[in-house]
Amino acid sequence: MRLSSLNFIIMSFLGIMFSSIRRTSAFLSTTKNYSNRIIINSRSNNKKTINPFLTQQLHNGFGRQGRLMMSSTTQGEEKSEEEKAALKAAREARKAEKERLKAEKKAKKAIEKAKKEEAERINPVTYLSVDNEEQYEPFGDYTRIMSRSESGRKFEHVVDIGSKHVVTGDKMWLRGRLQSIRVKGGSCFLVLRQDSFHTVQACFFKDKENPEQSQKMIRYLKTLTEESVIDVEGVLVDADVRSCSVQKYELSIHRIHSVSPASKVLPFSIEDAARPEDEVEASQDTERPFPRLGQDLRLNNRWMDLRVPANNAILRIQSAVCQLFRESLYAQNFVEIHTPKLVAGESESGAGVFTTDYFGTTACLAQSPQLYKQMAIASDMNRVFEIGPVFRAEKSHTRRHLCEFTGLDLEMAIDDHYNEALEVVHNMFKHIFTGLENRFGKELAIIREQYASEAVAFTDKPCILHWPEAMQILREDDSKFDMGDEMNDLTGAMELALGQAVKEKYGTDFFILDKYPSAIRPFYTMPDPEDDKFSNSYDIFIRGQEICSGAQRCHDPDLVQQILKQKGIDDPGDGLKSYIESFKHGVSPHAGAGIGLERVVF
Repeated sequence: MRLSSLNFIIMSFLGIMFSSIRRTSAFLSTTKNYSNRIIINSRSNNKKTINPFLTQQLHNGFGRQGRLMMSSTTQGEEKSEEEKAALKAAREARKAEKERLKAEKKAKKAIEKAKKEEAERINPVTYLSVDNEEQYEPFGDYTRIMSRSESGRKFEHVVDIGSKHVVTGDKMWLRGRLQSIRVKGGSCFLVLRQDSFHTVQACFFKDKENPEQSQKMIRYLKTLTEESVIDVEGVLVDADVRSCSVQKYELSIHRIHSVSPASKVLPFSIEDAARPEDEVEASQDTERPFPRLGQDLRLNNRWMDLRVPANNAILRIQSAVCQLFRESLYAQNFVEIHTPKLVAGESESGAGVFTTDYFGTTACLAQSPQLYKQMAIASDMNRVFEIGPVFRAEKSHTRRHLCEFTGLDLEMAIDDHYNEALEVVHNMFKHIFTGLENRFGKELAIIREQYASEAVAFTDKPCILHWPEAMQILREDDSKFDMGDEMNDLTGAMELALGQAVKEKYGTDFFILDKYPSAIRPFYTMPDPEDDKFSNSYDIFIRGQEICSGAQRCHDPDLVQQILKQKGIDDPGDGLKSYIESFKHGVSPHAGAGIGLERVVF
C-alpha cells in the first residue's frame, strides 16, 4: 500500500516535469523562428521594416505564460549568441526606422520652405528696353546700371507736372529720392523728391483681382529705405496733397524699382536738418525736443546736408550770382580771363600765403589774380574779369575769413576818374540783386523759410560815403568804439554799426565807403592826389558786411617802387619784377575790384 502510493507520486512528478520540458522546448523553438523573421527585406521599396506583430509578441514574451517560461529559462541559462544578435538587430531596426521618419519629415519641411521662399522671392530686375517691359517684374531692385542698353524710357521732371505736356491720365516715369514712405495694410503712400525741393506723392493700393502680386508689391515697398534713389512708373491722377510741392496731382504706382539703396541708418534726417534754428531752440523745453545738428556732423556728411532744401538752394543762388556777374560784365564789354594759381611770390601785402614745392623751387598759391589783371590791362585788354579760387593763409576763427574762397574780380581801364569803375560795379550789383529776386525767387523763398532774410535795399545811383563821414557817424556812438586816430581799419562791430546808420540815413543796405587810409591798403593802390595819407580806394558793404574791396591802381612803375619801399619791401623779388616791368612799356590808367562770392551769398 505504501509502495503503491510512493510509485504514484513519483510517476506524477515525472509527468509534470516532462510536460514542462516539452513546452519550454517548443517556446524556444518558436522564439527562434520568429526572431529569424523579425527583419523583413521588402523587395518592392528596398527598405528594411519591422513586423509590428512580431515585435509586440517578442516584447510580450507570448503572454504571461511565455514570460514565465522565458524567465524560468533565462534564470537557468544564458542567451545564445543567435538570440542576442536577433535582439540587437531588432533594436537597430527600430532606431533606423525612427531616423528615417525623422529625415522624411525634415526633408518635407525643407521642400515646403524652399517653395515658400521661391514664391516670395523678389528677384533683381534688369530693365533693358521699354518694348520688353511686360517681361519684367513690376517691383524689385535694379541690377547694377552699367550702361547695358538705352531703354527708350522718357523720364519726366516733377517740376513739370501740371504743365501743358504733363497732365492727368498721363503715364510716366520719375526718378528721384524716396523722401518718406508709409505702408499700412494693403496700401502705401510715398513722397518722391527731385532737386531737393520738388516733391510729389505716389500711392499703391492692393488689387483684389491679383492679391498675390499685390502682396508681393507691398512686401517690396516695405524694404525701401528713405533717401534711396528710385524709379517709379505710374499714371498721374487728380488729388489734394498739401505736404508736397505738387498739390493737385499724385502718381498711381504701376512699377517701382530701387536704383541705389540708402543705408537703413542715416547720419541725420533731412527733416531735422531743415528746421529753422529758432524752432529747434523753442522745442528744447518740451517733452520731445528736436535734435541739434552740430557743424562737424553736417560737414562730415556734407552731401547729406546739401540735400536740405535751403542749403541746396543756397548753392543754386551762388551759381546764379556768378551767372549774373558774368551777364552784366559781358554786357559792358568785359572779357573773361583765367590767371595762374601757382605763382612765384606774394600778390597781396599783409595777407598770409600758402607755399609749396615747385620742382625744387618755392611757389605760392595765388592770394588773388590782382597782378595778372593789371598786366592784362597792359596787354590792351581794357576790361577783364575772372571767377576763380583765392588762397589766404589766415589763422582766423571768424565767419568772414576763409583760407580758400571764390573771387569775383574785375579790372578796367579808366579815362579820367575811378568813379567810372564804381559806376560799373554798382550797375553790376544792381543786375545781381534784381536778377536774383526776379529770376530766382523760388530758391530765395526756400532759403528764407529756414534762414530769415529780406531783399537787399539799394539806391539807383551809387551811395558813396567818404572816410571822414564814416568816422563822424561812428563818433556819435563813441562810448561803444575806441576810434584812436581814426586811421585804422574798421572792426566788424564798427562795420555793422555803420551799416545800420547808413540804412537809417539813406535807406539802403548797399553802399560804398571811399578814401581809405593809405597805410591800411595794398602797395598797388593809388594815393589820394590831395592827401597821400588817404587813397583812391574803397570797400563795398551789404548790411554792414564788407563784400568787396577795390581801388584805382598805381600804374606808374616809379611810384609803385616808391610805395613798396615805404612799406618795407626793398627787393620786390621775382614775383613783382615782371609786374613792374609791364608798366614800363606803357599801360592805361585803371581801376578794379575784388569780390568774395561767399560773403555776397552767405
